Amino acid sequence: MATNANAYFERGLAFKVEGRYDEAVVEFQQLLVEEPNSCDGRYQLGLVYGFTGLFDESLDELRRASVLAPARIDVRLDLALTFTMLGMYDEAKVEFEEILRREPNNKRALESLSFITQPS
Repeated sequence: MATNANAYFERGLAFKVEGRYDEAVVEFQQLLVEEPNSCDGRYQLGLVYGFTGLFDESLDELRRASVLAPARIDVRLDLALTFTMLGMYDEAKVEFEEILRREPNNKRALESLSFITQPS
C-alpha cells in the first residue's frame, strides 16, 4: 500500500475499533480512491457497513474483497457469516464449503455449515 493508503487504512481501523463507524467509512473510502483493488480496504469497509446495518453495501464490499483475494479465509468466513445472518443460507453454504475445501479443519466453518444444514 502507498503511504497515503496506509494512513487511511490505519485511521480507518482505529476508528472501527473505537466504534466511530462514520469516520471509519470515510477513511476506508479514501483508501479505495487511492487503491480501488485493496482487499483489506474493501474487507474492512464491508465489515463496518455490516456493523451499521448497511447489509447490501456490506455484502457488495465483502464479495469484492473475496474476488480480490480468493484465498483469504478471513474474508470468506465473514462473507459466509453475513450471508447466514441475513438468512441467505444457499450462498452461505457455498462459501463455507469453499473455506472447507481450502482449510478442511476450519472449526468456525464446520460449525456454521452444520448449523445451516440441520434438518428443521
